[in-house]
Formats: sequence, structure tokens, C-alpha cells
Amino acid sequence: MAQDPFRQDAQPAFVLHTYPFRETSLLVEAYARNHGRVALVARGARRPKSALRGVLLPFQPLLLSWAGKKELRTLIRAEWHGAYAPLRGQALICGFYLNELLLKLLPRDDAHERLFAAYEETLSALRADADQPALLRCFEISLLGELGYAVVLDRDVERDEPVARERSYVYVVERGPVDRLTTRQNGVELSGQTLIDMQSGRYSSAVTQQESKILMRALINHYLGNQVLHTRQLLRDLQEL
Repeated sequence: MAQDPFRQDAQPAFVLHTYPFRETSLLVEAYARNHGRVALVARGARRPKSALRGVLLPFQPLLLSWAGKKELRTLIRAEWHGAYAPLRGQALICGFYLNELLLKLLPRDDAHERLFAAYEETLSALRADADQPALLRCFEISLLGELGYAVVLDRDVERDEPVARERSYVYVVERGPVDRLTTRQNGVELSGQTLIDMQSGRYSSAVTQQESKILMRALINHYLGNQVLHTRQLLRDLQEL
């Protein structure tokens, strides 16, 4: 019997989200290293004795097998690919934020192996209680860069010269930073020091933390269009408790 040319076996992947489907099944939004974001139907996965029940959890490395050539494929098998290591507390909310970004910004069937690696590394760092705001900013920058929306941090795009730490800049969406004293364009105001810190992945300064959060929120909102990030509001509410 000829092998199904559309079948994929043991693909490294993560579950981004699941939805109930009909009486006993699930719709699975997965992120696969070699295939990008894929939609799968897990038939019977909600039955008590299903082999898929309890496996299709977010943030856990899996090996997924599926078949089908349409946009909605059929999940055949899901296996653990490493020890079960859940996220907890605010790290869990951060993980859901990453997943929501991928669901709303990443096109289907568009593999981004470097972004997949960044996602894996970010989840591992969240489990290790690393600096959460810094992790989120770094992932946001990686995501936009992989999607073709490069975040310019190191150069004044009007003067074509390196950013100066002592100057103030306006970050213009889809362009980059310009000297605040020489532009009439609207954008996010931030210091040269913040831009330099972000370029280097340093977020220890309170000013850098605040300004980078405002900048990345503005950029992501722009590319989201009318879509709303529900986990962002949840994170904001938790920080105000």
C-alpha cells in the first residue's frame, strides 16, 4: 500500500490552543517546527479512554503525526517529547500570551524554525523563573523580525547614523527611530539608552523596561489591526493586584 504523500509523522510541535469540536473531538491549533501553524482535528480526543486525552496540553514538547491535504488535517498520534514540565503562576499567563501572539500573527503553513527555537527557549526560561518582561520583549522582537517586520533599534533611520544614548527619539512605525528634535512625525518617544539596551537584550533599567513595553505594545497593536490580545489585559490586571 502506497504511503500517503500528505502524511507527516513524529513532527516536533507544541499545542497553542484547543477547541471542543462536535461531541467528542477537539480542534487543535499546533505550532510545528517544520510546518509552522497547522490546524488539526483530534477525533474522539474528549472521550475518557482516548489515547490523546491528557496529552494535548500547551507548552509541552510533543511529536505529532497527521494526514490530509486540506487546511484542517486529521491528527493521528500525539506523543510526549520530553518530561512533563508545566508553567505555573504568572509564567503560565506569559506562556498563554506567547501562544496568543502566534495564533494571531503567524500565518498557517509557514515554517519559521528560528522562531520555533526562540519559542522553546522562552518557555524553558519561563520555567526557570527568568526575568519575564525581558523574555517577552525579546520574543516579541524575534516574532516581528521573522514575520518580516524588522524592529530597527540601532540606527537613526533619517540620519543613517548609530543611535546616541544621550538623545531622545521618536519611533515611527514601519520605519524606526528618528531624532525627536528634528522630526514632526508621530510615534513612541523613548531614549537612545533604551534603544541601545533593547538591541543588546538588556532590560535591567526600570526606564528601559517601561519604554520598551510601550514601544512593543504599539508595534504589535499596529500589526494586529483590529484583533485584541486578551492575555495582555490579564497580565495587566495581575500586575495591578
